[in-house]
Amino acid sequence: MTASFLSAPPVTAAVQALYDDDVDDVGYVMNLTHLWAHQPETLEGLFGLLGRVGAEGGFSLRERGILVAATAASLGDSYCALAWGSRLGNEADPVLAAGVLRGTDEGLTAAERAMAAWARAVATDPNGTTASDVQVLRDAGFDDARIFAMTTFVALRIAFSTVNDALGAAPDAGLSRTAPAEVWDAVTFGRPAAEDDAPA
Repeated sequence: MTASFLSAPPVTAAVQALYDDDVDDVGYVMNLTHLWAHQPETLEGLFGLLGRVGAEGGFSLRERGILVAATAASLGDSYCALAWGSRLGNEADPVLAAGVLRGTDEGLTAAERAMAAWARAVATDPNGTTASDVQVLRDAGFDDARIFAMTTFVALRIAFSTVNDALGAAPDAGLSRTAPAEVWDAVTFGRPAAEDDAPA
């Protein structure tokens, strides 16, 4: 099977390093890695920037999971929704993760609900946001520096999802084997999962 709409890039040392990292981490090469192997340095730069923005915002794994899951679901991105819904489910609770993916936000604190709502607004209609929407975040305890970091983090995740989705990277078959049932049932959108893991 193909990992995306693009052909596989030549296997350079940088590309092989990406593949090897995936095999070490999850046991197979992810479809998105096959895609981003066309520009390994760009992937490294994007993830480095995401890491820096997340650190500047002081976001925990749970908070990052909420932001990514809410963003991915709003975009209809099944890949990141399954991957980060699973991470959030493992970090917190699968029912909570499914609630974020469905937009019910069951089990979230008031501050986390504000984060999820903001991520959805940025993902679906950034020109429709208002000063009042930002004030909701302030009232939930976020200062302006964290609000900026939150918005930038979501915007970068949108860019990542857009490349994956537009170029046909399907969720890995491995995700269907490991995602909590609650998360799997909540992802009723986007590309279906691949039937088999793509070869390295």
